[in-house]
Amino acid sequence: MVERRLPKPHDLLPLMQFKKPELNARKRRLKSANTIYDLRAIAKRITPTAPFDYTDGAAEGEISLARARQAFQDIEFHPSVLKNVSQVSTGWDVLGQRVALPFGIAPTGFTRMMQTEGERAGASAAAAAGIPFTLSTMGTTSIEDVKAAAPDGRNWFQLYMWTDRDRSMALVDRAAKAGYDTLVVTVDTPVGGARLRDVRNGMTIPPSLTPKTVIDALPRPAWWINFLTTEPLAFASLDRWSGTVAALIDTMFDPTVGPEEVKFIRSQWKGKLVVKGIQSVKDAQLAVDLGADAIILSNHGGRQLDRAPIPFHLLPSVVKEVGAHTEVHLDTGIMNGADIVASVAMGARFTLIGRAYLYGLMAGGREGVDRTIQILTSEITRTMKLLGVSSLEELEPGHVTQLSRFTTLQPLQAGDRV
Repeated sequence: MVERRLPKPHDLLPLMQFKKPELNARKRRLKSANTIYDLRAIAKRITPTAPFDYTDGAAEGEISLARARQAFQDIEFHPSVLKNVSQVSTGWDVLGQRVALPFGIAPTGFTRMMQTEGERAGASAAAAAGIPFTLSTMGTTSIEDVKAAAPDGRNWFQLYMWTDRDRSMALVDRAAKAGYDTLVVTVDTPVGGARLRDVRNGMTIPPSLTPKTVIDALPRPAWWINFLTTEPLAFASLDRWSGTVAALIDTMFDPTVGPEEVKFIRSQWKGKLVVKGIQSVKDAQLAVDLGADAIILSNHGGRQLDRAPIPFHLLPSVVKEVGAHTEVHLDTGIMNGADIVASVAMGARFTLIGRAYLYGLMAGGREGVDRTIQILTSEITRTMKLLGVSSLEELEPGHVTQLSRFTTLQPLQAGDRV
């Protein structure tokens, strides 16, 4: 029999751990977020449907995005034990300069529609963390204003080549004069992908006040108050647009862009040149031949060609082919620091986050971006320690097995009959 007694005050006191309540709603919700998916849930709750879906969605059936995320979930790690991992270094050189972490912020369009602090929040958070921030051609803060928000940060500029070549190169000149050290040329957008969530939501730039959007705004008044009481949307690349996102993309993007345009940009840009949107070994080699200092394996976050190759699966073969001549970077599908560690182990020098950053931004502005970086940093550090490595240089392919859910069928040859 268990003997029972009334608890004594001196027994109860150590158990009474009452915490001071956090009265700031933003700080309270960000503190409750322990993963990027937690930030996504917060973002969805407080952001209108159209801007959230623009971030969250992908092209057509969203198969490319789902497969990219599944590829990271299908990683099998192989740790080493009895290693001294009391101190872990998460930084190294990327494109000739030190980064504190093996990831940076990817270029994202229309960012101030997601949350009014927009690119300023991303650039300043990245600078504080010692990582690069990439401003998109389709960004909603000017090249100069982003630089002013992070004067000591490492700022990159992403370029889409338009049908108006002079206007495109004028942006390159502005970025150079503002002190951006790297130009990221995106090459996978001859036309815009079929982003069906945006079509169904009637997504326009800027968002339209229709009966549907007004009803959607009722439970999310803070977003609309911020949107309507701060500076109007100003794009890095154009003054105003009153149509849909898809129409803007198809109007601006040039389906005739080829190797000569990249070669021309290389001749004009004196800083580091990165080619983004590589999806095959052959195109990786072409980008290197054209003078790229780095390539980014990317299917545009699944937002262009649905059923496109999975960047993480491409990584080993591309590194084997061009890794000795150029840095190989990677994006699409990253939602955990373990994804980043696995990418580095498989040969990536650097990774970029897009949606993960925007979920944090929507959840809490600059503080939300800080929280994104904190979560990923913690996950990277913990994963490295559990793998038994104390620096990025110690990561190697032997630490990771890429499990596959698919079997590649033997391709047909010329003359074969079905």
